[in-house]
Amino acid sequence: MNGILGRCSPPDPPPTTALTCVLRCFPCEPTWAGSPFLHRPPTPPMVRMTRSKTFQAYLPTCHRTYSCIHCRAHLANHDELISKSFQGSQGRAYLFNSVVNVGCGPAEERVLLTGLHAVADIYCENCKTTLGWKYEHAFESSQKYKEGKFIIELAHMIKDNGWD
Repeated sequence: MNGILGRCSPPDPPPTTALTCVLRCFPCEPTWAGSPFLHRPPTPPMVRMTRSKTFQAYLPTCHRTYSCIHCRAHLANHDELISKSFQGSQGRAYLFNSVVNVGCGPAEERVLLTGLHAVADIYCENCKTTLGWKYEHAFESSQKYKEGKFIIELAHMIKDNGWD
């Protein structure tokens, strides 16, 4: 390689073999890496790997939010809270206009304190805990405002971000 390219180029590398590729990929491995015929010896786990928490949605940290008490997945923004005066199967519950990171089961008819409703259980998408229910249909005209809204029981949520 003469000329300008010869001055700017590094010297030709030695021929590449399978062994040099392995050593480049695993430079910090112990001496067994020198032989392609030996298998890696088992090493005791020093850190237990756990499944990372990946939520479908993260709510803005500048707002007060509600999260799943079991896994801390964001559930609702405080601005979506409609009412705090609801009763769930495990105590007090809140009614929200919209929620995130929540899955919905099949709808079924239930007689609740305010009459007959078609509701679907909702659960945390991350830890699969049942959180409350979604109102799919209200049979009484005075209860129609609940349709499409969500009940989350206080036993399953915690306040996050900016609550003093």
